[in-house]
Amino acid sequence: MKKPYIRALSVEELAALPDDQIDTSDIPELDEEFWKNARVIAPQAKPTISLRLPQEVLDYFKAENPKGYTARMAAVLTAYVNAHQHS
Repeated sequence: MKKPYIRALSVEELAALPDDQIDTSDIPELDEEFWKNARVIAPQAKPTISLRLPQEVLDYFKAENPKGYTARMAAVLTAYVNAHQHS
């Protein structure tokens, strides 16, 4: 199948596309065989820590959604660790 994009799309460009215009041809269908062997894995408890941060960092993460700011901070730190472990 011919790729519908001339170049790789940025996250922003991909997010702006309607779902029916996103090429998913390289993603296999999840058939009954897949679900027969699937299992739920409960997430591991995360340790609670205390961390001193600059106020502007805290304000930045709280600005988008005060209820989800710690999860976003954890995601940024996880991405940093992953980038440095695999380089």
